[in-house]
Amino acid sequence: MTRFEVDGREVRDKAGMLAALADALSFPDWFGHNLDALHDCLIDLSWLPAGEIVLVWTHPEVLAEADPVAYRAIREVLTDVVEHFAAPGRELTVVIEDLRA
Repeated sequence: MTRFEVDGREVRDKAGMLAALADALSFPDWFGHNLDALHDCLIDLSWLPAGEIVLVWTHPEVLAEADPVAYRAIREVLTDVVEHFAAPGRELTVVIEDLRA
């Protein structure tokens, strides 16, 4: 298992979250910094080690409060990717540590 963490304490908009995810997961240079490109990168992840990949997003409540539309859109992409992830030799788990819950 390889764990990657996005610390959401400073993430207040969609661009910030896309950049944080790209940094945490070492997205390739071709990443387009939009939701479609996020989906494409998360479905692929071929540049990361084989096996289980765990993405942990801490403090998502900051984005949820600052930009609820971006928060819902990012969550929707993450949910869709986990449901449809089918890369051979890989597994993707996303943990969203929402401290409001």
